[in-house]
Amino acid sequence: MINTAAQTLRAKKLGVLMKDARLAAGKSVEETAAYLGLSSEQYDAYEMGYQSPSLPELEMLAYFLNVPPDHFLEGGSLMAANAEQLNFRPEKWIGLRQRIVGLLLRQARQKAGLSQEELAEKAGIDAALVDSYEMGETPVPVPHLEAFASLLNCPVQDFRDQTGPLAEWAAQQQNLQDFKSLPPDLQRFVSRPVNRPYLELAQRLSEMDVKKLRAVAEGLLEITL
Repeated sequence: MINTAAQTLRAKKLGVLMKDARLAAGKSVEETAAYLGLSSEQYDAYEMGYQSPSLPELEMLAYFLNVPPDHFLEGGSLMAANAEQLNFRPEKWIGLRQRIVGLLLRQARQKAGLSQEELAEKAGIDAALVDSYEMGETPVPVPHLEAFASLLNCPVQDFRDQTGPLAEWAAQQQNLQDFKSLPPDLQRFVSRPVNRPYLELAQRLSEMDVKKLRAVAEGLLEITL
């Protein structure tokens, strides 16, 4: 059963995070709404917590505001980074992702062995709405998607874009964040072109199985003795 009070609180938290990210990026409500293909009133309702965005809308918003998608899902830290604009219309991509999210929801439900009616009953919503979500006709608000994920025992990250251009961008942002978390001396080492051969060697070693690594270690030991 979906906890109404928890859903309301989650919607408010999402709105705060969205507004915080928008202000940090120096974007207005009007231009942010226009980028997502929404009216200013609808986007403002998201930030006020009166309504909730769908996951694809949050993914595109993260790209537009240059923040990690997990900033909205997990309250992660904001990052400053420059990114090139996508070479397709955001609203078209959002529509495609809505349908993909619906398909993934259907697959997760079927894997859990539940009918639409059973999932709707557990979630405390109408079965027709579940069907509309799965068909991609109605965007799934993030609080509902999180509730479904919990009921179906799957992480909400399973519904994230995994192969598209935003997935690649998100991976690059995560790599940048991981690099920034390294000690300064390691950052300098990695950044120096002269050290690239050592990094490539380390990469090849990391891809070896245990037996090959042991053979390399024994060979190095013989050389040094």
